[in-house]
Amino acid sequence: MTADHEVQVRVRRAYEVPERADGARVLVDRLWPRGLAKAKAHLDEWCKQVAPSTELRQWYHHEPDRFAEFGRRYREELLDPERARALAHLRELAGERTLTLITATKQPEISEAEVLAELLRG
Repeated sequence: MTADHEVQVRVRRAYEVPERADGARVLVDRLWPRGLAKAKAHLDEWCKQVAPSTELRQWYHHEPDRFAEFGRRYREELLDPERARALAHLRELAGERTLTLITATKQPEISEAEVLAELLRG
């Protein structure tokens, strides 16, 4: 990454129409978005290795009042070697061009994609 390149990381829902400004579109959910055809998703990658554990996802259940604790626990999980490698890969992509993290959740602002975006914007 060059010193004059500002990292641009966006978060969008999988069901939104892709935009040219999205750059690299990477799905960061462990599960494929329900009812979404692969062709319509316009994804560059599916990086399920970076997704939170099933246990954490089920505990969180997108309860807004649990988001801070979810973020703390998820950042801890990202220290796991496989997840850390996946996060490093996303960091490389973000250094090359705009990176859009895709999630199926109804509230992307309180999702793992938002936690990842904050980490990548650093």
